[in-house]
Amino acid sequence: MRHTVERTIRQPDTALRTRKKTRSLQKGETLAGFLFVGPMLLGVFILVLLPILATFVLSLADWNFVAGIHGLKWVGIANFKKLLHDDIFIKSVVNNFLFLLAVPVYMLISMVLAIIIDRYVYLKSYFKVAYYMPYISSIVAVAIVFQVLFQPSYGPINEFLKSIGFKNPPLWIADPNFALISVMMITIWTSIGFNMIIYIAGLQAIPSDLYEAAEIDGANAWVKFTRITFPLLSSTSFFLMITGIISTFKVFEVIAILTQGGPINSTTNMLWDLYNTAFVNLKVGYSSSMAVIMFVFVLLITLGQWAAQKKWVNY
Repeated sequence: MRHTVERTIRQPDTALRTRKKTRSLQKGETLAGFLFVGPMLLGVFILVLLPILATFVLSLADWNFVAGIHGLKWVGIANFKKLLHDDIFIKSVVNNFLFLLAVPVYMLISMVLAIIIDRYVYLKSYFKVAYYMPYISSIVAVAIVFQVLFQPSYGPINEFLKSIGFKNPPLWIADPNFALISVMMITIWTSIGFNMIIYIAGLQAIPSDLYEAAEIDGANAWVKFTRITFPLLSSTSFFLMITGIISTFKVFEVIAILTQGGPINSTTNMLWDLYNTAFVNLKVGYSSSMAVIMFVFVLLITLGQWAAQKKWVNY
């Protein structure tokens, strides 16, 4: 009887010690985890979150940073009201949304190339590297090469067009009607490689059994594409569409090297206008309000895509 009572008392003590030991291990693992991610979180806070918060705050002020902190004047939403009547900013917004048309173009080209290379081409590695090279090349070098190609008087593109019968070929980056299209063409050319590699990865994840079953049922290539390939690549397309649209709001180097926003502001986008306002005209508060508007546009477009993807994305 006494041994039974001692065993009963000992069992709760053992369970309590086990729980304490488990809690101690969990606390130790949690502390170790925070120590590992702490430097990264600190860097994200200082280099990302803090500047974002500062941008929102400064968008409500009129400030030239050369004048120092004492020159900061709070103006409320006056900067945002001023943007509604800023012709250059409105033009930059229109150009940004026109630039979005480049995304479905290079996505379509990339998908077609991915299918051809993955299914019908030998030396796949060579073509993957060849198409990927423009994406990893220096955008400054790419812009300079296209500056030569698009030269209106003696550039290779116009010389070729003249040789096949075009008497008055476009002036490309020197023509307000073609300058934005020229920049979009460069973006399309540099983006095809990355999108193609992602599409090839998506194609290789599609089970081959589906295609074999479709062939047994007598499906042709078009039916297999529309009923199998395209639907099962929808998640890949969704990812590339979101990242592509965000990247169009970050186009800067090509414009800075080729056109500087011209001619006649035909290639000015929101980022270039923001740069000019902040670092050339030194209007930090006004440029911060532009950054806030750009952030809102990207956020709304992304949220809209997330809402719409439930109807066309298959996981």
